[in-house]
Amino acid sequence: MIKQENVAIVTLKKGEGRTIKAGGAWVFNNEIETITGRFHNGDLVIVHDFDGYPMGKGYINQNSKIRVRLLTRHVNQEIDESFFQMRLQNAWNYRKDTVDTSSCRLVFGEADFLPGIVIDKYEDVLVMECLTLGMERYKEQLANLMKQILQKDGIQIRGVYERSDAKEREKEGLSRVKGFIGAEFDTNVEITENGVRYMVDVVNGQKTGFFLDQKYNRLAVAKLSRGKRVLDCFTHTGSFGLNAAKGGAEYVLSVDISESAVEMAQKNAKANGLDGKVEYLAANVFDLLPKLSEGEMINRYGKFDFIILDPPAFTKSRQTVESAMRGYKEINLRAMRLLPRGGYLATCSCSHFMTEQLFVKMLHQAEADAGVSLRQIEARQQSPDHPILWNVEETNYLKFYLFQVV
Repeated sequence: MIKQENVAIVTLKKGEGRTIKAGGAWVFNNEIETITGRFHNGDLVIVHDFDGYPMGKGYINQNSKIRVRLLTRHVNQEIDESFFQMRLQNAWNYRKDTVDTSSCRLVFGEADFLPGIVIDKYEDVLVMECLTLGMERYKEQLANLMKQILQKDGIQIRGVYERSDAKEREKEGLSRVKGFIGAEFDTNVEITENGVRYMVDVVNGQKTGFFLDQKYNRLAVAKLSRGKRVLDCFTHTGSFGLNAAKGGAEYVLSVDISESAVEMAQKNAKANGLDGKVEYLAANVFDLLPKLSEGEMINRYGKFDFIILDPPAFTKSRQTVESAMRGYKEINLRAMRLLPRGGYLATCSCSHFMTEQLFVKMLHQAEADAGVSLRQIEARQQSPDHPILWNVEETNYLKFYLFQVV
């Protein structure tokens, strides 16, 4: 337990702290006037406004431009086991109310008031990602508390794996790490989502092993796929294509540049008895889309009346947004030109920096250049286990649209 008098005080400059005053959790390095008291990076500190008004308690790291991340608005609240148990229990209660919890995101950083921590549940396995120095010292405690909370609801977790191998850790002065938290276990985990079975590799898969945030968007695609010939671009482990096939698609061509992703997707198709409906191709989508309108390719793959675009994030910073816009426009323009009138397009972006306004602007430009009109069927976002906190804009990142091309 940390005594209040031993906690350093971070005082903001006059007029600064707009993010935390709006309900956010971050204090940036250029917003700080003074730091009074002794501390080590990763320690808890108290944040005061310029006039001494207490703003909250969080952890500090001078290696990061995000100098302080708040854990609580109450400066007298102890950051101890009871505190973390409360935060984790609240997160679990929310998921039980909002999503299928067989496989889901249990903790989503700032959106669950635990900045720097992500915990995903794949059936009976937990995968933890720790992105900040301040949470590094608590990660084992958090893993054990999460297991205890789930056990109370009759859910036995057989193992926890850490996937703290993201580049963001280097900004915190941390090395990238992967490994077991506790006893070792078989890290190939079979999950079922929307009635589709997948084998998830929590050690080598993207992010923590699987993209859980598109769960209900995949279901929306399945409902629209009956009788359609579907082109599934950037398929990764095959999820959108498999949902389309399960939804009654006549034929699905799923494409990814990664040979290993295609291999995993083929295994997932076979496990679901859908390998007769889904064909896989290892190719660069940017190169493939213009070729699919050529006679030889039409003879080989036929024409498509539903195209799904689920690319990786083309931008991870504001500096590369303009080039990302060109990339998004290129694939959407090509897809619109490839589809017949009355065909369907599912398109999305998972980049926070590609805002909804920019994404919509790009779609309008592609629509105009393709000489088509887009009839919106649905506008969707990430699934509720990746909650959007309105005063933390970074939690709002996934844009997903379903259109008919007319």
